[in-house]
Amino acid sequence: MSKQNKPVAGSRAYWPKKRAKRMHPKAKTRSVKSEENIPLVFAGYKAGMTRIAVLDQKKGSRTEGQEIVKAVTVVDCPSLRVCAINVYGKNDINEGIRMISTIWAEKLDKNLERKLKVPKNTDSKTKIQKIDGQVEKLSDVRLVVHTQPRESGIGKKRPEVFEIGMGGDVQKKWEYAKQKLGDEIRASEVLKDGEWIDASAVDKGKGFQGPVKRFGIIIRSRKNKGKRRHTGVIGARGVARVLPGKIAMAGQLGFQTRTEFNKMVIKIGSDGINPKGGWLNYGPVKGDYLLISGSVPGPKKRLIILRKGLRAKKPEQIEIKNVFLDSQQGV
Repeated sequence: MSKQNKPVAGSRAYWPKKRAKRMHPKAKTRSVKSEENIPLVFAGYKAGMTRIAVLDQKKGSRTEGQEIVKAVTVVDCPSLRVCAINVYGKNDINEGIRMISTIWAEKLDKNLERKLKVPKNTDSKTKIQKIDGQVEKLSDVRLVVHTQPRESGIGKKRPEVFEIGMGGDVQKKWEYAKQKLGDEIRASEVLKDGEWIDASAVDKGKGFQGPVKRFGIIIRSRKNKGKRRHTGVIGARGVARVLPGKIAMAGQLGFQTRTEFNKMVIKIGSDGINPKGGWLNYGPVKGDYLLISGSVPGPKKRLIILRKGLRAKKPEQIEIKNVFLDSQQGV
């Protein structure tokens, strides 16, 4: 009789499944190529989801020219404030870059003290004049921004602080950074309607879970000895250790950084959007907001990092017929 072979059951998905180090991911822009002299990243708080009615403009579709309903995510996007500029130069040891200086704005938000130690003497004018004479030697210029959660419906005071990159050459980056130091950046300055972006966030944490829920392995039959929601074998005979990533075992599930590519920006609004009765588990969205196609990672109130798409398609024009704002209170 021939030997029976069977592939390993259960998806390993992402590995290792460890908890994220912080509540929001890094704004990575190294692979993003853009000639526009604007920031490549924006951020906002996830308020919830709703539906919109749009005209289907996809050629060859059965519903071409008809109204269809799509699910969208509402992201509350208060302005980001530029609190500092990070200036980088070339590294003599390897091909990387090294930090030259951090230039803080003269007037900083009081809420920033809740997050980090704010320098008392910034001396920004002297540092800017010093960098002006050696712009050609610079390797990169990036902005340090912080969120303004007081202006959102999330109901907290401590901001998130992170670094974002810009498009264009170094000279243009430096001129833009000097102009925006201490100023605000709105969502409409970075993103456009119909643009394709990447959404990153730390997804919902589910704590310590078993291998059935964590990897989707099969539940063993009732005649198995001992336990049913466990793996049958945890390694080959004779191996003195368990190979990492090869065996589905219990552990942390959720609260991991995930990125979804090519999410379309359906609409950028500025006058707020709220269903009847308000958003469940979220406050009112008063100012700038985004409607993003489909779902994005993370639960409500989580900070969503929105980056220019690495695999972006050509922008599309979406004609919105209606935004459904029915009550979500179950009434």
